[in-house]
Amino acid sequence: MYSQVEHPAGGYKKLFETVEELSSPVTAHVTGRIPTWLRGSLLRCGPGLFEVGAEPFYHLFDGQALLHKFDFKEGHVTYHRRFVRTDAYVRAMTEKRIVITEFGTYAYPDPCKNIFSRFFSYFKGVEVTDNALVNVYPVGEDYYACTETNFITKINPDTLETIKQVDLCKYVSVNGATAHPHVENDGTVYNIGNCFGKNFSLAYNIIRIPPLQADKEDPMNKSEVVVQFPCSDRFKPSYVHSFGLTPNYIVFVETPVKINLLKFLSSWSLWGANYMDCFESNETMGVWLHVAEKKKGRLLNIKYRTSAFNLFHHINTFEDNGFLIVDLCTWKGFEFVYNYLYLANLRANWDEVKKQAEKAPQPEARRYVLPLRIDKADTGKNLVTLPYTTATATLRSDETVWLEPEVIFSGPRHGKRTAQSHRSSMHTISHPCPANPHASIPIFAAFEFPQINYKKYGGKPYTYTYGLGLNHFVPDRLCKLNVKTKETWVWQEPDSYPSEPIFVSHPDALEEDDGVVLSIVISPGSGPKPAYLLILNAKDMSEVARAEVEVNIPVTFHGLFKRA
Repeated sequence: MYSQVEHPAGGYKKLFETVEELSSPVTAHVTGRIPTWLRGSLLRCGPGLFEVGAEPFYHLFDGQALLHKFDFKEGHVTYHRRFVRTDAYVRAMTEKRIVITEFGTYAYPDPCKNIFSRFFSYFKGVEVTDNALVNVYPVGEDYYACTETNFITKINPDTLETIKQVDLCKYVSVNGATAHPHVENDGTVYNIGNCFGKNFSLAYNIIRIPPLQADKEDPMNKSEVVVQFPCSDRFKPSYVHSFGLTPNYIVFVETPVKINLLKFLSSWSLWGANYMDCFESNETMGVWLHVAEKKKGRLLNIKYRTSAFNLFHHINTFEDNGFLIVDLCTWKGFEFVYNYLYLANLRANWDEVKKQAEKAPQPEARRYVLPLRIDKADTGKNLVTLPYTTATATLRSDETVWLEPEVIFSGPRHGKRTAQSHRSSMHTISHPCPANPHASIPIFAAFEFPQINYKKYGGKPYTYTYGLGLNHFVPDRLCKLNVKTKETWVWQEPDSYPSEPIFVSHPDALEEDDGVVLSIVISPGSGPKPAYLLILNAKDMSEVARAEVEVNIPVTFHGLFKRA
C-alpha cells in the first residue's frame, strides 16, 4: 500500500534557513532535455534571511526578501539570486538588528539609545514594512517585487538589482494592496487595497493601472480607483490576499479574518505589537461576496452570503449564462492558519509539525456560483440552473442570496494509483474512493498556491489548475486538478519539497494544458546538489528535465515566467 510520505530526516527545515546571495549567476546541471521553445526567466520571491545577527524573525512571512531567477537559453539554465534592497533590509544590515516590524516579529527600539530615546520612539507612529518577499509582477515595461503594504519595489529583472521604492499612496487612495494583482493581456493591471476614508470610514478600493501608452509615461502616474466596495465593519477591515476578475465583473470575497485597526494603532505605538497581534476572527459574520461591474465601476446590489472560511488564493473566476463561477482555495474553521506558520512550528520535528498542523483549519477547493439576475418571485428557490455543478444559491426572504459550494477538492481522501515513474511517485487519481483499500493512496490535505493557464483562460471557463500539495503545511508534491471531472495527477519524490507550480504554455498550443510546469524543488538528502528547477509535462505531470544547482534555495512564495 502506498503511504503518505513522512519526513523523518527533517529535510524540509532547509526551506527556512538563511542563505547568501550570489555575486553572479551559476550554471545549473541539466538532466533530461529542456524544450527548445522554453526561453526566458523564472522569477520568484521569498524570504532568504531569517535572522539579523542574534535577532531572529519569528514568522514565515518575516524573513527578508530574496529575489530568485532561473534563466533558460538554448537548452542551458543558470541560477541567480539577490536580496531586494528594501528599507527594511538596508537598515537591518546597517544597524545589525531588526529595525522595522514585520508580520510576526516586533522591532524593538535601538538598545544603544538611552532610556528617553527608546521611550519616545514608541510614539513615532506606525512604520510600515516594505519587505517585498511575496510576489513580482509587471507594470508597463517595469517589474515590481511586492508584499501587501503600500510599498512596492522596482527591480531590474535581468540583473536583479533594486531600483527604487514606490509608495502606492502617492498615486491612488489605498493604504495597502494585495500581492496578487490581475495583469491583463494588454498590460492593464487591476488590484485591490483597503482605504481609510473620512471619519475612519473603511472601504476596499479597486485600482486600475493602464498599459504603457505611446507617450512612454510611467503608467503609475495614470493609476485610478475604478470602484469601491463597502466594509462590513467600520474599524475592522478583512485581510485580503487575492480577488476575482472576469471580462465584465470584479469579485471581492470579504472573510471574517479581521484586522483590528484600533488595536493596531494603539498597541503598536504604546507597547509594541506586530501585525499578527492585531488579527482576530468574527465568524458570526460568515463570508460576504461583493460584485461590481468592471467597465462601469458600479456595485451590484445583491447581497451574497455564505458560511465562514479563511481565504488566501482565488483559483479562477468566470461568467456563464448569467452566473459568476468563483473557484477558491478555502480553509475551514476560525483558527488562523497564520498561527501555524510561525517558524518554530515549521522547524519542529516531524511529529510536532503534524501535531500542530492537525489543529489547523481544514482546507478545501470550492466552487461558488453567483446568480447575476435576481427575481423576488424566486424566494426560497435554488437559483443555479447550470447542469455541471452542485453549488446552490438560494434567495432568502431578507433578500440575501445564500451560497452553498461544490467541493472540487478536499483532503485527505483516497484515490486510485495508476502510474509511477522510476524517479518519482507520479500517479493519476480518480474520485470517489475505490472500494479496495489496498489499491488506494492517501492524498495530501491541501491544494494551495493554485495556478492556471492564465494568459488564455484567466477570467474564462477553464478545465485545469495546478497546485502545491501541503502535507501538514509542508509542501511535498505538485498536483494537477481537472475542475470538471475532479481527476487529479500528482508528482512526488521522497524528501523533496517543491514550490508553487508555474504553468508556461507552448507558443503554438492548441489545448489548455499544452505546455510545461516549472517548480523549484529543495531536495537536501538526494545528493551533492540540494536544489533544482523541475520541468514537468503539463499534460500528465511527468518529468521532462531538471536543472540542479549546488546551493540551497529557501522557500519561495510566488512569481512568474518572463518570456525572452
